Amino acid sequence: MKSQGAGKPCKAERVIEVTRRFAQACRMLAQPLRLSLALGLFALSIFAGSARAETLHVAVASNFVAAMTDITKLYEQRSGHQVRISPGASGKLYAQILNGAPFQLFFSADQEKPRALEQQGIGIAGSRHTYAQGRLVLWALRDDLELDQGTALGGQNWRRLAMANPRHAPYGIAASEVLNHLGVTEKVRRRLVLGENIAQTYQFIASGNADLGFIALSQTLQDARPLRGQHWIIPADWHNPIRQDVILIEETPAARALLAFIKTAPAAAILQRYGYHSAALRD
Repeated sequence: MKSQGAGKPCKAERVIEVTRRFAQACRMLAQPLRLSLALGLFALSIFAGSARAETLHVAVASNFVAAMTDITKLYEQRSGHQVRISPGASGKLYAQILNGAPFQLFFSADQEKPRALEQQGIGIAGSRHTYAQGRLVLWALRDDLELDQGTALGGQNWRRLAMANPRHAPYGIAASEVLNHLGVTEKVRRRLVLGENIAQTYQFIASGNADLGFIALSQTLQDARPLRGQHWIIPADWHNPIRQDVILIEETPAARALLAFIKTAPAAAILQRYGYHSAALRD
């Protein structure tokens, strides 16, 4: 009697063969799947690295600190990055940058210093732009001084006039130009008190160490309560425009994002609230 299915694989052998081929096919399919998974994880790691929160170190001219504080709060909420502000006179901050201070951005109170950094190759070429234009104010705590039209500056009923040092501070340069415009430079020279920056100038007047002085319009708007005493906004044509430039010092994603954010409508609204004219609001 012949064995059933002689010369042909039995049913059990066919099952084994089918199972073997199925396993082989699974292994072949698994290879591209594993490769795709690996590539996906690699791409995800790159994206996560680029999106990692940074801490920015930003040099900011004294007149702009209050406005910049509000702008950075909004920027931090929207970006997840952190911003550390280092305030000071533009000239002092410029010197620190020349000496290697680790700032990613420099918000100056003038155009000359950012331009010089760009020309020296320290600032990143093409990143410099005007972010705001400031205004100068004559401020006094005393009500008996006639500030309108700078009348008090030609009088004798005060002892000390405060202004930022023109050697370091652009608002000090503007104040000097106002004194020249009024023809009282020599008359007030011996009574000048020079602040290291516009913030110190503000303190001289607020503390009573100076009877009157020149501050930034933004400083009159930095507190919720009204400014004490009286102030008068200097006509813009009494001094050269106080155009304030920013420049990128170190290229990072967060620094570049903040540089772009300063041009947006929300940032421009904050600038306007502090008395600045913003390029983002121009027609």
